[in-house]
Amino acid sequence: MSQSFTQTFLVTPARQGVGLTSVALGIVRALQRQGVEVKYAKPVAQGDRDNSVKFAQQVFQAEVPAPLSMQDASERIATNQSNELMEDIVTLCMKAGTGASVLVVEGLHSDSANPFTAQLNVDIAQSLKAEIVVVADVSADNALSDLHLSISQFTNADCKVAGVVFNKAGKDFDAAAAKQQLGNVCVWGVVNDNPLLLAPRTKDVADYLNAEVVMPGEMATRRVTDTIIAARSASEFVPRLRPGTLIITSGDRHDIILVAALAASRGIPLAGLMLTHSSSISPQLLELATPALNSGVPVLRVSGDSFSNAVKVGQIPTSVPLDDVERMNAVLDTVAEHLDAKAITGSFHVPEIIKMSPPAFRYQLIQKARAAQKRIVLPEGDEPRTVKAAAICAEKGIAKCVLLAKRDVVETVAASQGIKLPTENLEILDPDEIREKYVAPMVELRKSKGLTPDQATAQLEDTVVLGTMMLAVDDVDGLVSGAVHTTANTVRPALQLIKTAPGSSIVSSVFFMLMPDQVLAYADCAINPNPTAEELAQIAKQTSDSAAAFGITPKVAMISYSTGSSGQGEDVEKVRAATDIAHKNFPDLVVDGPIQYDAASVADVGKQKAPNSPVAGQATVFVFPDLNTGNTTYKAVQRSANVLSVGPMLQGLRKPVNDLSRGALVDDIVFTIALTAIQAASIKN
Repeated sequence: MSQSFTQTFLVTPARQGVGLTSVALGIVRALQRQGVEVKYAKPVAQGDRDNSVKFAQQVFQAEVPAPLSMQDASERIATNQSNELMEDIVTLCMKAGTGASVLVVEGLHSDSANPFTAQLNVDIAQSLKAEIVVVADVSADNALSDLHLSISQFTNADCKVAGVVFNKAGKDFDAAAAKQQLGNVCVWGVVNDNPLLLAPRTKDVADYLNAEVVMPGEMATRRVTDTIIAARSASEFVPRLRPGTLIITSGDRHDIILVAALAASRGIPLAGLMLTHSSSISPQLLELATPALNSGVPVLRVSGDSFSNAVKVGQIPTSVPLDDVERMNAVLDTVAEHLDAKAITGSFHVPEIIKMSPPAFRYQLIQKARAAQKRIVLPEGDEPRTVKAAAICAEKGIAKCVLLAKRDVVETVAASQGIKLPTENLEILDPDEIREKYVAPMVELRKSKGLTPDQATAQLEDTVVLGTMMLAVDDVDGLVSGAVHTTANTVRPALQLIKTAPGSSIVSSVFFMLMPDQVLAYADCAINPNPTAEELAQIAKQTSDSAAAFGITPKVAMISYSTGSSGQGEDVEKVRAATDIAHKNFPDLVVDGPIQYDAASVADVGKQKAPNSPVAGQATVFVFPDLNTGNTTYKAVQRSANVLSVGPMLQGLRKPVNDLSRGALVDDIVFTIALTAIQAASIKN
């Protein structure tokens, strides 16, 4: 029976508790980032709490066959049905790997109740002709001895060991010495131990302790990174009031409760307040503290004393709960970042990338931004999400961010969020100290409009205008705003001071839609209400160029309610004319229209409705006829299909200015900064 995938890797543990699922799924993510068509399988589940497959389904939004149960495997082995068991395992893996270049199979960890698991891993490897990746927990005693034993078990069975992953590595781990002991076995990566990835949500603490929820707050998203027992005076533990602190106290410690309320009012996202001895906060104090506690601080009530409950909090299982997709994604990102892409891809042939997958898009976005090394100004310099995003960009080398704000205000915001401001790649500029520098250049740029120095000074009070002037005179390479400003506040100064790029008479927008298996570009979904045919042709060209800049092969579909010559009407004729103009003005553009969305995106429909089209069924760029259609479509796809969107990114300006949604998350801002840096490099080139 031939396999439909090129290569199979079986990920196995050197001992129990190595973080097998995290590493196996992390390998999948790392391969996706390289653009590899990779799939995952877990042939045998170990216990009721084995959530490997469910995590894979949630995180990767992909179908993964349900595993066989350990009881089923055990019974078959006991009744001499091992061949039938292996046939079912191979069938399951074959199904999982259909259409993939690489299949990652998660093996079984050692189990004293089922001593056959080690041999079953060997049998699976031999049956699938899989190469082995061994995961070692190097924080454990005798880790390297266990690793050598595991490797020899497979090599003695003539199985090839492709690599080793050292997991949970502490600061003292000597990776070089460990590699020397492995001889010719390749090291795929060293994943450093990160206690923050073990932090449970306040919700998990409440569930584990069977606590009564007095005030839920943000218990589903806040995480416990530190626990304080309020045994001493309030002033003694004020220095430990940081994001993620869980305060354990009895309800009659009014001083503690008031300090917690004050911390919450200062914007410190405490993990929660746990009231022991089944106690309550007095009504008078609760009335005073409630406005501050309503900022999202969870309040729980438990029986028993503070010490015993603190011990229980420390005993919460470190495994990731099934509904904590955010934490699992953080774990997988950490694993993927610590894996050696060259070592992994050196183990197999990487096929030509046909589709840009979402992980590959995000990965290449960061890599290209790092290579660009651009200076990006953030006019909303003291906005908490923006401060955190700037710190992340600086730490990861994504861009050199410039925060326009008072330094003391930024430092206060950072401290309240537990953010350490980097000393490199992050600048804080006081608008009052730099404003005067840009008055004369602004008067010169707007002299045709009769702008006076006094008017320029007044307009530069707006940090978005100030940041735009910094961009206009090349003091920065790009601008990102919109976390608290409207789109008009961000775009208007750009149109006045930056103006459109040569050859463009229109500014448009593009959203990058991170579909389950590829990334698509949607335009225009944010700027132009009813573009003309000439403007639609320009939007097609702008979006094609943007897609190409981010590694997406552009095939442009001019969307309408009919395909080809099947429909008539003013709206269809506009799209038809726009397509003709695009063909004439941009002969290298791969574009077709009018075409319906299903004909553009679904291969079978495209073959039926437009059999000779170079775009039908394979479009990567979708140009909508008007803002009503574009905005409605992108939001419908985003919400109904649970698709992430990156953007809007503005197109057609001489220099990059990008607008954020006012509901933007920190990650949204980080990716928009990266987009802006890449745009700046592309425009310069």
